Amino acid sequence: MHKNVPLVLRILSSSVSISDKAGSIIRDIMHSGNLNIVDKGFNDLQTEADRSSQKCIVKSLMKQFPGISVIGEENLDPNYDIPNDWLVTKQDESVLVQKCPEEFHNISDEDVVVWVDPLDGTSEFTQGLLDHVTILIGLSINGRAIGGVIHQPFFNFVENKLTHGRTIWGLNGLGAFGIQKILPPSGKMIVTTSRMHSNDLVNRTVEAFKPDYVAHVGGAGNKTLYVIEGKAHAYVFPTRGCKKWDTCAPEGILHSLGGRMTDILGNPLTYNKNENFTHELGILASYSADEHAGYCQKIPSEVRERLFQSAKNRA
Repeated sequence: MHKNVPLVLRILSSSVSISDKAGSIIRDIMHSGNLNIVDKGFNDLQTEADRSSQKCIVKSLMKQFPGISVIGEENLDPNYDIPNDWLVTKQDESVLVQKCPEEFHNISDEDVVVWVDPLDGTSEFTQGLLDHVTILIGLSINGRAIGGVIHQPFFNFVENKLTHGRTIWGLNGLGAFGIQKILPPSGKMIVTTSRMHSNDLVNRTVEAFKPDYVAHVGGAGNKTLYVIEGKAHAYVFPTRGCKKWDTCAPEGILHSLGGRMTDILGNPLTYNKNENFTHELGILASYSADEHAGYCQKIPSEVRERLFQSAKNRA
């Protein structure tokens, strides 16, 4: 029925439906209380919700689009099985009816990499800070983030009340849906940064912005939503640690709304499947592409140099 719809819209359409199912799986596990937490390293946890959400997302995408590459955060045994009702084949009609930008009309399977963070904000999830949690399904074409889905399983969550979360999706050249961009307060500077992964580089940079307020919140998806919804002017994280699955969907949606996300030097982020998955030069996101260069200039020179040298030594 939808075979004439461009591949990009079909992937996004499926991802919207899949993220809704993954969100319900996460809620069910949270309500069960059986998180089965695994410690993957310093400030890096994995729960049954992370694992189950990824299984649902990856299996469902590969069933519908076997020719694309799908990379998930969690390192799972590839031979896992999932319950039948976790395999999502439905496509969201509200996505399919949109007009696909011309530049994405003739994309082939091998050009596509989908980056999956099945539960962004795991530490916050285990601490009951449920409004920090997102599911991220990012779409990159030839190494560039061009769109994606952010699903908030606990949006407007109230204990013991039924919730279906909120799903946001976007595509460069088309716009974003499920959310409205709100400008941050004029005459002020509000910065959002990590609540769990701070260090001297982060602290020095945040101070250099001379913020009126700093929002320390969890999850790259959540911090990007702070920028989109006017709760912050900039998302500042001048240290290594963020991965491509953390930023692909947020970047694609932010760019579709006129914002900008780069490394702290202002270089574009890249999403090639055969390169390092870590953003070695940190993350800087701005509510406005026009303001972004000015925000890059706020990064202290000593922070730039230390981060650059650290990345060079790792190469």
